[in-house]
Amino acid sequence: MTDYVTVTADHPQLQSDLRALVRLSIAEDLRNQYDWTTVCLIGEERNGGCQVVPREAGICAGLVTVPWIVDEFDGDLQVELLCDDGDPLVPGQAIANLTGNVRDLLTAERTILNVLSRLCGVATQAFRYSEVIADFKTRLYDTRKTTPGWRLLEKYAVVCGGGHNHRLGLHDGFLIKDNHLALGGDKNGPMKTSDAAEKALLWRSAQVDAMTAPPIVEIEVDSLEQLADVLPIGPNIILLDNFKLQDLSTAVKLRDETNPAVELEASGNVRIDTIAEIAATGVDRISSGALTHQATWLDLGLDWFDASTT
Repeated sequence: MTDYVTVTADHPQLQSDLRALVRLSIAEDLRNQYDWTTVCLIGEERNGGCQVVPREAGICAGLVTVPWIVDEFDGDLQVELLCDDGDPLVPGQAIANLTGNVRDLLTAERTILNVLSRLCGVATQAFRYSEVIADFKTRLYDTRKTTPGWRLLEKYAVVCGGGHNHRLGLHDGFLIKDNHLALGGDKNGPMKTSDAAEKALLWRSAQVDAMTAPPIVEIEVDSLEQLADVLPIGPNIILLDNFKLQDLSTAVKLRDETNPAVELEASGNVRIDTIAEIAATGVDRISSGALTHQATWLDLGLDWFDASTT
């Protein structure tokens, strides 16, 4: 199996990205001032507690970030996580306890819910898609169609929902698209898919000693003719862009006859109601931007309980 890096909770950049977003959230809410409503109405020494509670069913993602968020707010708070990322969410069943200074709780409340609602929504979307193709060999992948600044977090959520990660960015994989072919050509027309793939493979090979080139070469084709041209060159993955179902089946047969080591990835027009018939064609991978850009926030809330010591 050819694969890119998987974003897990211990990915070295995940916490850093989250903390940067929280600092932006703090700046948006406070602007170096105060939460005036809370300061006005809540005593400085008042302690209390709340639970993060899902209002609807879904998949948990981002719970690992809650201690990081609290730490970035520099709040006098304790966090108790009651489930794991990837677990199913039951409406009304708490997933975390937060206790401590009520002022700090109220100030951090919205940021915590924003992060969790977004990531749980992405995980739930990925789970729904992956469940539809669970009986096929085909693997489900995300794309780079992510919210700016949220890429690793959203890709982490996709994994929590049972999906797989496509490349994290432009830096960790060759992905030759139609624009590369058009702009890499000359007055005689676009560059051939076989020429582009061969150039990328040779480039990668030349960089191996320096460990600077990414290991995967993938190329996008939009016709069976392009596929036939590039298959003998042997890129790791060939992306079949907006192929009709019959052409996807033909592409799989052609691959099996020509170069079985190459993985085929279907993309384009992938929806919850089309993904099963795409998987049934025998492709190895399906990638869909809908996992992130069409995901709906999951409804989460904070339910308060009395933990006052004053």
